[in-house]
Amino acid sequence: MKYFKRLLFLIALFMTITPAIAAEEEGGDIDLQAILWGHVKDSYEWHITDIGETPIVIHLPVIVHGKTGWHVFMSNEIEEEPIESGKMKGYKEAGKGTGLYIAPAGSLYENKIVEVADDGTETRPFDISITKSVVVLFIDAVILLLCVLIPARWCRRHKADDPAPKGFVGFMNMFITYVYDDIIEPALGKEAAKYAPYLLTCFFFIFVVNVMGLMPFPPGGGNLTGNITITFFLAVCTLLVTNFSGTKHYWKDIFWPEVPWWLKAPVPLMPIIEVFGIFTKPLALMVRLFANMLAGHAIAIALTCIIFIMASMGAFACGAMTIFSVMLSIFMMLLEVLVCFIQAMVFTMLSAVFISMARLHPHEAAE
Repeated sequence: MKYFKRLLFLIALFMTITPAIAAEEEGGDIDLQAILWGHVKDSYEWHITDIGETPIVIHLPVIVHGKTGWHVFMSNEIEEEPIESGKMKGYKEAGKGTGLYIAPAGSLYENKIVEVADDGTETRPFDISITKSVVVLFIDAVILLLCVLIPARWCRRHKADDPAPKGFVGFMNMFITYVYDDIIEPALGKEAAKYAPYLLTCFFFIFVVNVMGLMPFPPGGGNLTGNITITFFLAVCTLLVTNFSGTKHYWKDIFWPEVPWWLKAPVPLMPIIEVFGIFTKPLALMVRLFANMLAGHAIAIALTCIIFIMASMGAFACGAMTIFSVMLSIFMMLLEVLVCFIQAMVFTMLSAVFISMARLHPHEAAE
């Protein structure tokens, strides 16, 4: 445990310093907004760091279909060759005659591949490129499968009265039991086993993604839950599971709730509010997870960048703020580990509560 704490401290220190060092520009200036959005936004390549003036980049496959057909190439084939488009500059693909470019900053499809027609208009081609977020998603999915399949393999080979497992399998069994007994079962009761596979998947997927997002180097470094499309998909899954599991009493309470008649007819005020609530509950799940994870990363990066902002004010100010910034950054990164767990727990708990509300039966409502 002593060595584990030391390792955790060193990793936290490395995670706080690396992003800002890699992003420092000439003259000591640093663009906080560019660093933050560069960490959160998706891209066609995986930029790790810079060694001097040499960028360390993992190039990813670009797969698009436009008016000139399918195009498959690596992201390093997009040359940084400026093209004039009004007052903006974009980047041209190495292949000739494709009409494919990376949309420049400030355009409608910023940092996305667009196809430029003869009249100069930009349209988005059919894009199924393996971007940074896709690669990180695959990596996190493999880690999640290992976290589930290894304990499952042990359980298949042992009986219920065998001694409890140790090590990783024992930790995962304890973790799964905790989530099931303290989060899922209190909300769903007798139906907990029916919805446990989905809810456990949600919890461990979010937790693994959050923790891997704290790592500034591969295989981590992709803040998936700071990408609203990921949280949107998770919220849609909860929306579908909740409403497809709804009982007749659940739908009756939505379209004809037990309220005074003048709230239901001739103007269906309460039914409109109830239908609106069907979508606001998963919307709250989506925004809560996205905003909390994005804010945590933004605070940690901002605290680290204080070092480089104060560097222009003199050696004394830089030295004093370096100690303050490093200590606060380490504290924030360690706090982010706790936030990773809390956000996974909150999403799972609220999803279980929403499902339990949809599974309400008349005799339960009366009680």
